[in-house]
Amino acid sequence: MYLGLDLGTSGVKAMLIDGDQKIIGSASGSLDVSRPHSGWSEQDPAHWIRASEEAIAGLKAKFPAELSAVRGIGLSGQMHGATLLDAEDKVLRPCILWNDTRSFHEAAALDADPRFRKITGNIVFPGFTAPKLAWVKRHEPEIFAKVAKVLLPKDFLRLWLTGEHISEMSDSAGTSWLDTGARKWSDELLAATDLSEKQMPSLVEGTDEAGVLRAELAAKWGISGKAVVAGGAGDNAASACGMGTVSHGSAFVSLGTSGVLFAATDSYLPKPESAVHAFCHALPKTWHQMGVILSATDALNWHAKVTGHSAADLVSEVGDALKAPTGVTFLPYLSGERTPHNDAVIRGAFLGLEHESSRAVLTQAVLEGVTFAIRDNLEALKSAGTPISRVTAIGGGSRSRYWLSSIATSLGVPVDIPADGDFGAAFGAARLGLIAATGADPVAVCSAPKTDETIDPVTGLTDAYEAAYQRYRAAYPAIRGLAG
Repeated sequence: MYLGLDLGTSGVKAMLIDGDQKIIGSASGSLDVSRPHSGWSEQDPAHWIRASEEAIAGLKAKFPAELSAVRGIGLSGQMHGATLLDAEDKVLRPCILWNDTRSFHEAAALDADPRFRKITGNIVFPGFTAPKLAWVKRHEPEIFAKVAKVLLPKDFLRLWLTGEHISEMSDSAGTSWLDTGARKWSDELLAATDLSEKQMPSLVEGTDEAGVLRAELAAKWGISGKAVVAGGAGDNAASACGMGTVSHGSAFVSLGTSGVLFAATDSYLPKPESAVHAFCHALPKTWHQMGVILSATDALNWHAKVTGHSAADLVSEVGDALKAPTGVTFLPYLSGERTPHNDAVIRGAFLGLEHESSRAVLTQAVLEGVTFAIRDNLEALKSAGTPISRVTAIGGGSRSRYWLSSIATSLGVPVDIPADGDFGAAFGAARLGLIAATGADPVAVCSAPKTDETIDPVTGLTDAYEAAYQRYRAAYPAIRGLAG
């Protein structure tokens, strides 16, 4: 048996699979996000452990015999978070999360140093880890002085599970400290933020062994033998392993809290000026490119909170058949935006409202706004030399056929829906645990699921969608001019 642990923004998911990759079961533990100031987003790492314990307890209650037979554990997690530890591995402050944009001044300063783009292959985004440490040094110097280790969120779970300070390539590529082509820490970039490699975890590939489950936790959960912990992956790379998006040109679109357009590549293809991320994949000698928007289902959930209706009810109110866009445009920049704008200051907006604008019209505009932000990502990936001919849909938002039809029509590509099953980050993490424990071939293990349904572009609405997308693009500079 093999266990996947996925540390997300809103919860931890634990999944058990057997040696044939059949899903035995899953359970979860919930998390909240603290937003003490505009642009801030934090979590207490102790809550990650609590949520993980809750998820594993759920598995133990339902599948005690299967849990006892676990031999490999894979980790996946939200990327970029700055988890700061002292010399005794005590947490120094709440973790600054991926969607926290407070360090935009520090990010701009680091990005102005040409070494960062040259070595990492990426813009230094405010959400990345390095500018967060620069912010801490500037605003919380007493904490910065005590930092003995900087861990990414999933690697804090690894420390709890194994006692080891270890990370892997896919997650570390989002720190702005990794030499992404060479797959190693850059002493030069660490020094630029007054840090050193001794404050970083050691690095392995995502398919490698990276610790063994501590005896006291194994006893607590009833795991009877040695359980190897794999290097694992950042959440998007783990999802790619779950979806079989590991060969050159394969791609997926993820509609989760954030939105992602992800394409695997067999070589390192950086183009930082496009704001496309060029990161290491979880598999050795493999990389990927992706565009990221900060609010996907998060935008719909915000709309649901404001209107007092559930997201499912709002989407149902729009109907099943794709409609032509109305005159209402929504910009989903609720906490800034990453690809293609790299803009921490921009905020969301509704444009074109009129007396006749109903709740359903606003919901439709929210869905379209996220769709058009993903279209922006497609254009950015094209400019970076990665054409996409079709995508597979994952994430909670992919349950909406209307949304997927909107994406297919705007992107002009078919959207595949995998056969019934859960092929996301927890499943990908469990696959990595299987590989680390057994030495199985990574490409063979990370195969693609069967396609249950394909949603094709609605060609009769192509022109209407293109016109609405151009309105969306034109709105950005206007709203940018109003940003603080």
